[in-house]
Amino acid sequence: MAEQLQNQLAKGKARIVEAPVAKPVHQVEVDRNFELPTGFYAATVGLYFAFLAVMFAGFGNPGLIIPMAIFGVFIVGMFGVPALWTRLKDNNTSPLSMDQFQQQGIMTQTGRLASQDAAIQMLILPVLIVLWGISVVTIAAVIL
Repeated sequence: MAEQLQNQLAKGKARIVEAPVAKPVHQVEVDRNFELPTGFYAATVGLYFAFLAVMFAGFGNPGLIIPMAIFGVFIVGMFGVPALWTRLKDNNTSPLSMDQFQQQGIMTQTGRLASQDAAIQMLILPVLIVLWGISVVTIAAVIL
């Protein structure tokens, strides 16, 4: 094999060239924003902060300021880091607008989901947490 290559080089029929420099190709395109409108994330964050506000209003005392601040930092971190993640380099996707979301719905692993069903699935847990907080504060106010 090497002998044949040397013969081709000697006869001038072959030449040595630099290897082409190729841009790395990503095997998988990543959708980092899950196509959901940004308003849903803002509503989720707002509901978690509403839960903290209910808890602070119901059980607020100076000893709970630091734990409430820690919870607030965790909420900001849990939603702030993914928000930064969507702004990474080579992220070519963007979230759907609210109109597009209402018209198309969203594709899930189990099939297409209507916009109202997706909104219910996304916001049910934060709403239930706020309602649970209101219930706990109400029960504590009645008992105490």
